[in-house]
Amino acid sequence: MEYTTLGDTGTSVSRIGLGCNTLGLDSSEKWDWTVGEAKSREIVDRAVELGINFFDTANSYSWGDSERVLGDALAEYDRDEMVLATKVYNDPVEDAHPNASGLSRKTIEQELSNSLDRLGTEYVDLYQIHRWDEETPIEVTVRALTDAVRRGQVEYLGASSMWTYQFAAALHAGAAPGLEPFATMQNHYNLVYREEEREMLPFCSREGIGVIPWAPLAGGFLARPHERIHATRRGETSSSLRRRPYPDNGGIEINERVEELAGEKGVSMAQIAVAWLLHKEAVDVPIVGATRIEHLEDIVEATELTLSDSDASYLEEPYEPVPVSGHE
Repeated sequence: MEYTTLGDTGTSVSRIGLGCNTLGLDSSEKWDWTVGEAKSREIVDRAVELGINFFDTANSYSWGDSERVLGDALAEYDRDEMVLATKVYNDPVEDAHPNASGLSRKTIEQELSNSLDRLGTEYVDLYQIHRWDEETPIEVTVRALTDAVRRGQVEYLGASSMWTYQFAAALHAGAAPGLEPFATMQNHYNLVYREEEREMLPFCSREGIGVIPWAPLAGGFLARPHERIHATRRGETSSSLRRRPYPDNGGIEINERVEELAGEKGVSMAQIAVAWLLHKEAVDVPIVGATRIEHLEDIVEATELTLSDSDASYLEEPYEPVPVSGHE
């Protein structure tokens, strides 16, 4: 496994992060494609064996069960060796009460406490606002998050998909004396969704922000030929995958070029897609989910795959602008 520094934090993270949205208990009912507790623990254990030290979850994943399973699995390892990230904003349970979501001080403090309990840890390394809250002034949010850092419950603050002007406002709020700045951005970015290249990625590079792309495989669209996109359980049932613009404006041709290049190099399509992201200077650690051990092993091998500039240009050439997606 290769490691890199997460933005300007000085913290070393594996070049591949395990996205834990697929993890849950046998009784987890939020997603049809969630794996049960035994398989979840196998995936976490294998990730640690492969050198992954960055784990990304959220209070809303599997209605909190993702945090429970991840915390139980990582309890067997040295906490100091792990970089643990979770999030706040979305409903943490089905039919949640009004103050269970959003970014008010009340929500942040109660949800952080609940996340720490489920994870079985006294602190998280990275606490991220899952989306932008139109109802709460960002200054209120930053002050609440800063207090969590001062209490020792959080090491660094991060944000996720939003407009660049919103993130700029968040950074400005955190730059006030005595407040904690945001250190990372987890955004929607892959070969068939590159709208982040227009403003967000250059902005993050200028400000020293760590970039943690989600959906690096475009929900599976870049992991198999486009004719077979709905062949898996997630592909068949994911409403998120169906509403993303992945096949549009050059997406089909990009998928075919990924398949072609994978064949030429004797690797998987997923490895090509992840290697392309790792080729991007602005990207620190793509977040990759897995429902099978072999898929995780396959992705980790992408860290050893080198793409030439001409390879990258060939993959990128068909892309045309698509509507912004992922802020919802």
